[in-house]
Amino acid sequence: MAKKGDYFGLPYIVSVILAIIPFTAWLFGFITRFSEGKIIAGILRLIGLGFIVWIVDLILMIVSKHILRLLPI
Repeated sequence: MAKKGDYFGLPYIVSVILAIIPFTAWLFGFITRFSEGKIIAGILRLIGLGFIVWIVDLILMIVSKHILRLLPI
């Protein structure tokens, strides 16, 4: 069975491909945080930190198979 990635339980390789594309990484990161109930973290992903969070998400997705959990709230 394929290892699950961080975007909606999609396979890891699909999650990495989606994380490479800036718009999908931004959108799915935002949706993922809101679906986890992390409203403030979702808003921060939506309004700011876009490029920095995208680069960090991409690196973490490749290295640790998870996106950045910037705020636990």
